[in-house]
Amino acid sequence: MRGTRAADLDLRRTVLWWRGFEDQVVSRQQELHGIGADVVLAAQAADTALQESPPRLAGEVFGAVAEGFSTVPGEVPRLLVPWFGELARSIGREVSTRALADAAGAGVTAVQRAGAPPAGTPSLLDALVPAAEALVGAEAAGVPAVAALHAAYRAAADGTRRTVDGGAVDPGALLVAWFFERGTVV
Repeated sequence: MRGTRAADLDLRRTVLWWRGFEDQVVSRQQELHGIGADVVLAAQAADTALQESPPRLAGEVFGAVAEGFSTVPGEVPRLLVPWFGELARSIGREVSTRALADAAGAGVTAVQRAGAPPAGTPSLLDALVPAAEALVGAEAAGVPAVAALHAAYRAAADGTRRTVDGGAVDPGALLVAWFFERGTVV
C-alpha cells in the first residue's frame, strides 16, 4: 500500500478532518479546562480563514488553520500555530504518511521553540512527541496515511493519559489527541 493514492488523504478528506476536529472542539470545549474558549475562538478564526481563501491543496488547509490560530490570544493556540504551519509546509496536494512524518518532527521542534513548557511539565508535548514518533515509525513501516494517523492517535492518547493531575488530563494534550483521532475517521 506504500505510496498508493488511496492511502493518502486528498483535499476533500483533509477538510473533513479539520471540520471533524473543529466540531469536536466546539461540542466538547468544557473538557478543555481553562483553554476551551481560546481554542474555540481559534477554530472559528481558522474556519473564517478557510472560507476567505478556500484551499486548493491539502496542505493549504493547515496553512489557513495556522493563520486563524495566530489571530487568537492564549498559550495553546499560540503553540499550535507552528505545528499547523509545519503541516502546511510538509503537505502538498495530499496528506501522505511521509509528509506527516516530516511535519511531525519539525512541528515538535517548532512548538518547543515557541515556548512549550519544559519536559516533565504536563503539556501538549506529552501528546505531540509520542504522536510524532508514531508517525515516523509508520512512515518507516510503509503504512498508509490513515493507519499512520491511527498510530499517532493511540500514541497521543497514551501520552495524554499520563498527564493526569488532580483527576483531569492536560487540556492541551487532550486537544492534540482529538486532532489525530479526527484524522482517523475521514
